[in-house]
Amino acid sequence: MSQAPHGTTTGHGGHRALAVVRAPARAAAAVLVLHGGRSDDRSPARPWQLAALRMRPFLGALARELPADEVLLGRVRYRYRGWNAPAADPLTDTLAALDEVVRRAGDVPIVLVGHSMGGRAALRAAGHPAVTGVVALAPWWPEGEPVRQLDGRRVVLLHGDRDRVTSSAASLALGGRAREAGARTAALLLNDEGHAMLGRARVWHDTAARSAAGLLAYGPLPEPVEAAFAAPSALPL
Repeated sequence: MSQAPHGTTTGHGGHRALAVVRAPARAAAAVLVLHGGRSDDRSPARPWQLAALRMRPFLGALARELPADEVLLGRVRYRYRGWNAPAADPLTDTLAALDEVVRRAGDVPIVLVGHSMGGRAALRAAGHPAVTGVVALAPWWPEGEPVRQLDGRRVVLLHGDRDRVTSSAASLALGGRAREAGARTAALLLNDEGHAMLGRARVWHDTAARSAAGLLAYGPLPEPVEAAFAAPSALPL
C-alpha cells in the first residue's frame, strides 16, 4: 500500500481508505471514526457530505479526550455513499483502513466509532484482530446480520428512542445476540433523541468519546456506560 498526500493512504484499487487526523510519532492505540450513508448508492462519498460532517464534532471530542502523543485518530474514507449489498463496500474500506493502521502503528488496540451505516460497518469489521471495542451510534443493523465477529469485544450501543431511520429495537436485539456470542455489551437509550444526534448533541459527543477512551483504558468509562455493561437490558440516558 503506497503513501498518499494529506495524511491519507491508498488501499482497494488505489482508494485512500484511511484519513489520518492525528498521528503520534509512536502510537500505542488508535480510534477510527465511520460516518453514515445510504442503503444503495454508488456515487462517490465526499468529506463535505452531511453524513461525514456530522462526525466532525465526534472527532473533536475524541481529540480532547485522548492523549495526542499516544493515540492515532483517523476516519475511514468510503469509496461510495452506499452499503451496496451484497458488496458491503464500506466494510471493505474499513478493513483496508484497519490494515493500514496496523502497518503504521503495529499491534495496537483499535476502537471503532460509527454512526448509522458506519455503525454497521464498524460492528461487521470488529472481527479484525486489532479491534478491541466498538462504539455504535444509532447503528443500522438489519435482521440476520452476523454477530460471531463480536466475540471477545466490548460494544457500546447508543440509540435515540425516537429514531425513525434506524431501529433502536434492533440495537437492543443486537446487544443480546452479541452477548450470547461472547461480547460484552452496554446499551443506552437516549430519551427524546432521533437519528441525527442533534437535540442532545453534547451528550452524544461526550459519551462516545469517553466510552472510546475507557475502552482503551485512557480513563474510566462514563458511569451510565459502566452501569449498562452490568445491566441485562438497555438503560436510559
